[in-house]
Amino acid sequence: MTIAALVLVLVSLCVVALAILRLMDRREDRAKWDRLAALQPQAPELFDPEMVAELPEPARRYFAYAIDPGTPLLPVAVIEMRGEFSLGTKEDPRYQPMEARQILAAPEGFVWAMRTRGGMPISGSDTGKWTRFRVFGLVPVARQGGDPDHTRSAYGRYVGEAVIWAPAALLPGPGVSWEAVDDDTARVIVDHDTLSQAVDVTVDTEGRPVNAVFQRWTNANPDKEHRWQPFGAVMSDFREVGGYHLPFRVEAGNMFGTEDYIPFFLADVTAIRFPGAEP
Repeated sequence: MTIAALVLVLVSLCVVALAILRLMDRREDRAKWDRLAALQPQAPELFDPEMVAELPEPARRYFAYAIDPGTPLLPVAVIEMRGEFSLGTKEDPRYQPMEARQILAAPEGFVWAMRTRGGMPISGSDTGKWTRFRVFGLVPVARQGGDPDHTRSAYGRYVGEAVIWAPAALLPGPGVSWEAVDDDTARVIVDHDTLSQAVDVTVDTEGRPVNAVFQRWTNANPDKEHRWQPFGAVMSDFREVGGYHLPFRVEAGNMFGTEDYIPFFLADVTAIRFPGAEP
C-alpha cells in the first residue's frame, strides 16, 4: 500500500469515527430532550393569584404580568430562536448568525441545540451535563462536562432562563422561595439536590420583567478560572403565548452591570410552545 493510500484510509477511518460519535451524541441529546419533555404535568393546576399572595410585591407583580389567571401551569417550555452569538471578545465580538432550539425544564435541566451560519459553521448542544460543539458538523472544538464546575455553571443558566421563559417553574413551593430586594426587584432562590441559585428579577410598573441578574459560576474570564461573576439578561418584545406573557427578544452576557459587559447572546424568539399542551 502506498503512503497516499494509507493516509486516505486513515482519514476515512477518522471521518467514520467522528460521524459515529456525532450520531451517538445526537441520540443522547434526543433521549435527554424526551426525558425533560416527559416532566410536563399531565393534569396541570391552573394559575390562581392566591398562589403568590404571600410573596414580596415585586414578585407578585411579576407573576400577575407573566401568567393570566386560569392558565395551566406548564413549567417545561420549548423555545426556538435565531439571532447572533459572539465567539470573540468585547473588543472583537465576532458575532455569528445562529439558530437554536431549546427545551427548558428547570430545575431538572435543559438542552440547547445551536448552529451558526456563515464563516466556519459551528453546531452542537449545551445541557446541564455536557457542552459539545463541532465545526462543519463533524470536528469537535468543544467537548466538556460531567464535572462539578460545569454542572454548577449550567444550573445557573437554566434557573435564570426560567425567569425569562418558564415562570410556572418558579411558583413558590418545595425548593423555590422569594424575597424582596427593593421596590421593583425580587430574588428567587431555587434549590435542587446540592445546587442553589439566586436570581434577581427587576420589573416595571406593570410587572413586565426588565432584566434578570445573578452571580454565575463560570470561567469566562482572562484567567480561565471558575469563579462567581455577574451575568444578566435584558428582555423586550413581550407577546402572549397560551396565557403566558413572555419576551421574544433577549440579550444576555457575562459581567453584566460592569464596564466589561458584552452581550454575547442576542436572540429573537421565533416560537414558544409547551410540550403536552398542544391540541
